Amino acid sequence: MGTFLPLHPRLQVKKNRASRSGIVFSESDMSSHLFNLSEEVAVVIGATGVLGGSIADALASAGATVIVAGRNAERGAQRSAQIQNNGGRAAFIECDATDRESLEELLKMTTERFGIPSVLVNAAGGNDPRVTVTPENPFSQIAAEDWAASFELNLVGGALLPCQVIGQAMVDAGRGSIINVASASAHIPLSRVVAYSAAKAAVLNLTNFLAREWAPAGVRVNSITPGFFPAEQNLRLLFNPDGSTTPRAAAILGHTPMARFGEAEELSGAVIFLASPNASSFVTGTDIRIDGGFLSQTI
Repeated sequence: MGTFLPLHPRLQVKKNRASRSGIVFSESDMSSHLFNLSEEVAVVIGATGVLGGSIADALASAGATVIVAGRNAERGAQRSAQIQNNGGRAAFIECDATDRESLEELLKMTTERFGIPSVLVNAAGGNDPRVTVTPENPFSQIAAEDWAASFELNLVGGALLPCQVIGQAMVDAGRGSIINVASASAHIPLSRVVAYSAAKAAVLNLTNFLAREWAPAGVRVNSITPGFFPAEQNLRLLFNPDGSTTPRAAAILGHTPMARFGEAEELSGAVIFLASPNASSFVTGTDIRIDGGFLSQTI
């Protein structure tokens, strides 16, 4: 005779409620339930950039209250206003992700106005020409302080400090979802962008560490890996001043089975899925690749 394991208490409650009410969900009801973020407060650090801004738009479209956080006040205010004009709930709070006090102030202002954040997206970061390997700037000549600055931006500000400050608030509250933005270069060491690749590889490792540490507290920690999406941090590597593609861009497209660059909006589905406490309730320590097949290509 088989052994029957009890349902997780969370699922048992849902089952009992459904049994008592006699409710039968339609496909549209189920979809709305799974991806409804109307009870979530989402902080998107780096939402003043192209990819982070698109992520903020996506979360707002699913009903979340979105805090647009970043250093560029003009772009942040524009993004927040755009979300509001489209019927969403958003506010801009200026923040430097590499500064703990700035992050603590972000948490304080968010909590006072909207409640404890339940979603954190770490989308701050970018490559720095000073740590890009070129014939004029070989690997052996990259200054240690420039390497450290890249890690400060992409690892410390890109995941570590925001998780320590806002992530800990989620742990204390007993719920939350953290989504770190990694990179294809975190999985394989792409040429030229050595420091950026190493920092993003560290972000993946930190994501898995925190997923294990914080799962008992009800906080899920995952990452997304965008492939090649033209944005401010890589434009000089992908396009010449006249707008034509560089040899590097041609090589990237040749290595991408879908043979094109990604569009920022194509990150939306994965982000909404990972943010939702219903759709991804048993998902933590996972990386979702949105790369057109780049990382699956060999020969």
